[in-house]
Formats: sequence, structure tokens, C-alpha cells
Amino acid sequence: MADRASPPCNQAQQDATSYRLAELDRDFILGDSMRGVRLQLEYAKVEERLRAWGVRSTIVVFGGSRITDTGPPHHRNWYQQARAFARIASERGGAISADGRARDNVIATGGGPGLMEAANRGAADAGAPSIGFNIALLPHEQAPNPYSTPDLTFRFQYFAIRKLHLAMRASALVIFPGGFGTLDEMFEILTLKQTGKTAPIPIVLFDEAYWRSVVNFDRLLHEDVITKEDILLFEFSSDPEDTWHRLRPRALGQPCEAPAPGGG
Repeated sequence: MADRASPPCNQAQQDATSYRLAELDRDFILGDSMRGVRLQLEYAKVEERLRAWGVRSTIVVFGGSRITDTGPPHHRNWYQQARAFARIASERGGAISADGRARDNVIATGGGPGLMEAANRGAADAGAPSIGFNIALLPHEQAPNPYSTPDLTFRFQYFAIRKLHLAMRASALVIFPGGFGTLDEMFEILTLKQTGKTAPIPIVLFDEAYWRSVVNFDRLLHEDVITKEDILLFEFSSDPEDTWHRLRPRALGQPCEAPAPGGG
């Protein structure tokens, strides 16, 4: 009786990367051809969670990650002022929702330490949720602060999608002292507002003396690289209560839908 031949083994086929389910193929998902899909996923995941929490509008707070409550006195003061403002806005702006109503003016930050922590902490003081939009793979300050709402603490690979989520629900922007990152975010939003690519939201720069020493707005105007109308794109404030009152007439309710940074 002749021996039956063993069936050929298909292990090589099963082990081939081409045989992996596409959604489980990490090499494929992280490849260049799927960058557009990854951008879409970063947008959709956050959008889904914000909608689930009923977040209709936000107040975005920018500020330096190195300005802490254990630093020099003026740093501690900025920290406490940011914390106080976020508490006021959270208590009075509609972030504390009941009976399933939409949440308005929810504090949103970059999610990191320093003045971002202070703003998330102020919202927590009020018993309100707050958002942390963190960015991955930074050489420093990667970890989320402990005060943003865990369900609303996100991490992004792409700055563009992070900036989109910071901008698209914003009913107001409050910019505390900071460095390169804060300046980048401030000028991007100012440019979007200047060019009509975003909703005409109020923008408040906290601590006029700091901002006038860092940015010579008068020189920009003198050199005709900005106009008098551009100077009116923002206001100054140095007090949490005053900041809220400057925003209040325009920062309640649902903001206009804004396009992506850059007009996309």
C-alpha cells in the first residue's frame, strides 16, 4: 500500500504580512500610504468622545509649561491667576451640565504641566470637566497633568489635528504668558482671525506688561506690517474676573463652526 503524501504546509502563507488583517497590520497602518487614514482617525476619535460628553464649545487656555506654582513669585502668581480664571469660567459658563444639556465653555488646554495644569486644575476646583489635548513624542513635558478629565485627556501624533480640535469648538481664547509653543498657538489663531478663516472669537492676552515686552505690537503697526484693525483682534487683561467679563458677552453659547487651521 502506497504512503499517502502529507498535505503541503501553508504556514508560510499564514505568517506572511500580506495575510494579516489590514486593521491589525501595524506596519501597514503606520506606513506612508496610510498617513491620511491616521489623520482621520485622530480627528474622529476625539470628535466622538467630545460629542459623547456633550461638549459644544470650549474656552481655550494657552500658557507656558514651565510656569509652575513652585517657581519664582511672578510665576506662582500667573499660575494662581490661570487657575482662578478657569474656575470662574467653569462655574459660570455652562461647563457643569445637568439633565443631558450641552456643555459650553469647557476649559481646554494643551494638557501638559505649568499654566495648562493650572487651567485644568481650576476647572476641577469648580467640579467641571476639562479637556487636555496632549501631543506625543515631545522631548520634554509629554505626560498629561493630573487635573484634566481622564475621559477627555487625548494624545495626538499630529500637531495639525491637535490644533484643529483646539480651534474648532473655541468660543474664546485666553493666552497667559509662555514661550515658543504659546507664541506659535497665539499667532496661528490671530492669523486665522485676521484672515477670516475662523470664527470671530474674543482673544484675551493676560498680563499686558508681559505681552508688550515680548511682542512690540506698536512697532509692527508703525512699520505697516499690521493695521489698526489687527490691533483690535485681541484685548489685554490682568485679572481673572476682568478676563471673564471681557469674554462673557461673546463667550456663551455655541460658537460658529470653524474650518481647519489653514482653511482646510
